[in-house]
Amino acid sequence: MMTRPLPTPRLTPRLTPRLTTRVARDYGPWALVTGASDGIGRACAVELAAAGVNLILVARRAALLNELADDLANRHAIKCAVVAADLAQPDGVAAVLAIAAAHDVGLAVLAAGFGTSGNFIDGDVAAELAMIDVNCRAVVAITHALARQMRARRANRRSGLILLSSLVGFQGVPRAAAYAATKGFVQVLAEGLRLELAPHGIDVLAVAPGPITSGFAARAGMTMGLAQTPDVVARGALAALGRIGTVRPGWLSKGLEAALLLLPRVWRTRMMQQVMAGMTK
Repeated sequence: MMTRPLPTPRLTPRLTPRLTTRVARDYGPWALVTGASDGIGRACAVELAAAGVNLILVARRAALLNELADDLANRHAIKCAVVAADLAQPDGVAAVLAIAAAHDVGLAVLAAGFGTSGNFIDGDVAAELAMIDVNCRAVVAITHALARQMRARRANRRSGLILLSSLVGFQGVPRAAAYAATKGFVQVLAEGLRLELAPHGIDVLAVAPGPITSGFAARAGMTMGLAQTPDVVARGALAALGRIGTVRPGWLSKGLEAALLLLPRVWRTRMMQQVMAGMTK
């Protein structure tokens, strides 16, 4: 079934000239961005294109990817490759790895992912398992292959891996239990790989944002009142890469972290239960 592509948001990059130079110098000449058709992935692609980094754009919706690729290539005189792939499927992951192997990828932003919500016992287990495939299995497969590829790059160039965690990944979250678990997995994976891959010149960053204005909420069946924009997350992530291990970009993420930080884990879980009760049907 054909669907009409959504309008392309016009995002204006705002990285400082100094940061733009650092990103291109340390992590070019190519970056791979999953989830590039919307939200944080799209915002990261916009920022990287403005820095002069060539892009491999990955998402399910080919029309949106092609539109974005044409726009960024024309505006910033960069090269763009497009991979329309469903990362819940092994052949989708294989397609991404094949095109990545043919390019000198210095940075990967693994922003593809989706959530589910509602009582776990009443939900569709197939949807939960597909979410685990995208949020965890595909992240491990792509990270493993690219880390090996990055290790073999010339010694005077750094590499980077940006993995999308979430503020919900630091405690249990009733009515989004499996989604929070996938983000906890990504957070712990990034923390371990940061130290493990540092001797190979590979910087690993976990990005743990709060609510974001994107298509995520609609697909997850959530209603978000207060949320921050994807470009805030993208800029915060690129600024933090190579400097810290986990970033919570934007004032909203930092405020929510502060509200939860001093609570015991069980109390944080109970607080998230109340939050999710107001965000889900």
